[in-house]
Amino acid sequence: MKVAVGIRNLICSYGKFQVLKDISFSISRGDFFIVIGPNGSGKTTLMKTIAGIRRFEKGRLDILESSIDGYTRKTLSQTVAMVPQEVAADFPFTVNELVLMGRAPYLGMLGLAQKGDMEIANQAISFTGAEHLAHRKLDQLSGGERQLVFIARAICQQPQIMLLDEPTASLDLAHQTKIMDLMEKLKVEKGITVVMVSHDVNLAAMYGDTLLLLKEGKVVSMGIPEDVLTFKLLEEAYGCTLLVDESPLGKFPRVTPVPLKLIKPLPIRPGRMD
Repeated sequence: MKVAVGIRNLICSYGKFQVLKDISFSISRGDFFIVIGPNGSGKTTLMKTIAGIRRFEKGRLDILESSIDGYTRKTLSQTVAMVPQEVAADFPFTVNELVLMGRAPYLGMLGLAQKGDMEIANQAISFTGAEHLAHRKLDQLSGGERQLVFIARAICQQPQIMLLDEPTASLDLAHQTKIMDLMEKLKVEKGITVVMVSHDVNLAAMYGDTLLLLKEGKVVSMGIPEDVLTFKLLEEAYGCTLLVDESPLGKFPRVTPVPLKLIKPLPIRPGRMD
C-alpha cells in the first residue's frame, strides 16, 4: 500500500524538552487517520512537523515517499494543507477573498489570481456548502462557519494530504458532525488523505480508519478503532476511569467517562438519620 506520510525515529524538541520521542509510524494514502491522546502528548507538534512548520532534530519524515527535505515551501504547500487549531476571526476579508488565498502556492511572480484560480476557489466553497457565506466577512461568521471557510481555503490548495488540528473543538453537535462528514467526503470523493487531531474519542471511533494514540510524546497504540480504544489502553493513556462498550450505531467502540461520584461513595454528612 502506498504511503502518504512516513515517520521513522522522529525526535522533536522545544529547547531541551523532547516533545516527540523517537516515534515511528506511517499513514496510508487515502486513509482517514485520527490522532488522539491526553493534553501534552505532542499531537499539535506532530501536525506542525508534518506540515513543515516545525523542524525536527533527528529521524526521517517522508511525504508521499519522498523526504520532506526535498520539498520547497511552494511544492510542500501544493501537497499538504493544514487547518490550525485556532482560526482568527479578525481578518478584514470576505469568505471569497480568504478562500482564494489557498491558491497562493500556484500563483506566479506577481501573485495575481487568474480565472482558473477563482473557479477552483468557488468549487472549494461549494464543496463545503458555504456558498451562502461567500460575500460575508470573516468576523460576521460563527465558529462553525469560520471552520468551514478555513477548510475551504485548504481544499483550494488542492492538496493530497489534509491536516486538521482539533477542527471540531468548541463546536456544537451539528457542526461537529458536519465537519466530520465533510472530511469523509474529502477522502471518498477526492481521494485526499485526512490526518486529524481530535479529543473526541467517540467521533474518532465512528470516522477513523486508523487511530494513533499518543502519550507523553510516545506511541501507545496504533490501529483500527477496535484495537486502540480498549479499556486497558485508554486507562493507561488518560489515567481515569472509563467504560468501553460497543456503540449502538455499529461495530465500533463507545467510550464513556465515569464521574467520580458514581465510583466513590459520597461522604456521610453529620445530621439526624430518619
